[in-house]
Amino acid sequence: MPFNGMTIAAFESRMATEIIRLIERHGGRPLVVPVLREVPLNDNHAVQEFGARLMTGRVDLVIFMTGIGTTTLFDLLKTRYSWPSISTALQRCTIVARGPKPVAALKSLGLQATLTVPEPNTWHDIIRTLDEYRPVKGLRVVLQEYGVSNPDLLKALELRGAEVFPVPIYKWALPEDLGPLRHALDEIMAGRLHVILITNAAQVDHVMKVLEQDGKVELFRAALRRIVVASIGPTASERLRHHHWPIDFEPSHSKMGILIKEVSEQVSKALHQKR
Repeated sequence: MPFNGMTIAAFESRMATEIIRLIERHGGRPLVVPVLREVPLNDNHAVQEFGARLMTGRVDLVIFMTGIGTTTLFDLLKTRYSWPSISTALQRCTIVARGPKPVAALKSLGLQATLTVPEPNTWHDIIRTLDEYRPVKGLRVVLQEYGVSNPDLLKALELRGAEVFPVPIYKWALPEDLGPLRHALDEIMAGRLHVILITNAAQVDHVMKVLEQDGKVELFRAALRRIVVASIGPTASERLRHHHWPIDFEPSHSKMGILIKEVSEQVSKALHQKR
């Protein structure tokens, strides 16, 4: 088996069971601990305002960033409006889906994206897709956000003359129990792990937040010189570079299964080169 019994760390929360199975399938020993906790915005004024704007024809273009965010947004809207009225209002808008997950969420509701952003689904790809479609100058653009806001995307839309209205659906917080995360970080710093899988850009920010609290940033960075750091794609890699982590591997496609398969096939060579 490619991993050959190596210990593989990951900070996945929502897909923890799936990533554990994938690591084991490729011969690894998983150490998977959560670093993100989704906190719903129960009193969501932004969603209510979006609903009001949508129903009165004051939305030209909607960008759906995530599958679960898309589903949650419509679930909230349906508590105030009938589904036929929501669907009819959306038909007047350009619908942009950032990759396959929001496409699937829209399809499950009988909706179809006008534009689908290609891989690797970064904010640059969103802007490029819009630029190729039509100018956004003067358009009223709604951006479904997730976890944290993306100021680069907002700025790029505003510089092109769009009137942007962000709609956050949930935010990310640290887990309530940091014990498992601190244990995993200690194992990394002790040199007992071989690979770290980064499957979400916000994971890096949260790991750094805990390391800064504990005064262990430099110890951790030193440990990374002996470990393969595998990023799922450009968005995650951008945050890794921001925090001065090495990036030893990116898969051919930004998919969890492909990430684990390809890094398992190349991990021995990558470890040899680093050590």
